[in-house]
Formats: sequence, structure tokens, C-alpha cells
Amino acid sequence: MIQQNIKANISPRIRVIQKLYGLSLNPDEVIKYPKSQYKKFIKDVVQGTIERNELIEETVKKYLNDDLDLKRTDKLLKLIIFAAIFELMFKHNNPTKVIISEYIKTSEHFLEKAQIKYLNAILDKISKKIREK
Repeated sequence: MIQQNIKANISPRIRVIQKLYGLSLNPDEVIKYPKSQYKKFIKDVVQGTIERNELIEETVKKYLNDDLDLKRTDKLLKLIIFAAIFELMFKHNNPTKVIISEYIKTSEHFLEKAQIKYLNAILDKISKKIREK
């Protein structure tokens, strides 16, 4: 019972990163989306990040060319950045500050402190470019 409650409380963005990472290790894997109150959100972000990968990569190259070398960037860090950029570009109901803070919190499960600070700077910079009004 306790194990189930712990699983239920996992952030939807942690699940997004887990699914994207699993797929990056095993591209032929069929992604399963277990029942959850966040199932639609998780599926939207995972599928959207995959389907719009090229557009996200172009956006990174356009705005972060001097800050981020995609060939040398840690796979997990890159997946977190891409999922966050997908949300910034296509999930307009989610405020920028919420997206950034949620991915920073999520990254604490996967990255080291130096990488988290770097992620914060990257997301802050690109969010200002993507969501310029």
C-alpha cells in the first residue's frame, strides 16, 4: 500500500523524463502510460517531444548555439531541456515560471548540482526567446 502511494506521488515530469530516457535507450520499446491523473499530460509531453524533436533541436541551435553543444551534452540533461522546451513552445496554459521550476525540481532526481544550475540558466534564457511577447 505504501509503495503504491509513493508511486502515485511521483511528479508527472519525472515520468516524462523516465519515458523519454527509456525510449532513448531502447528506441523500439512501446511506451506504456499507466493509469494516473496525469496520464494525458505525460503522454502529450512525451509524444510531443518525440514528434517535434527536429523543431526543438532547431530552436536550441537558433537561441542556444553559444551555450549548448548538443553532441556533447549529457543525454539526460538534453532530454530534460527538450521536454521543457516542448512545454514552453506548446503548453501555453502552463506559466513559464511553473515549467522552469518543475523541471528544476525534476532534474534534482537525475542531475548533479552544477548541471541543475546550468539547466536553470539555459531554460531561463530560452524561455525569454520562445515566449517573448
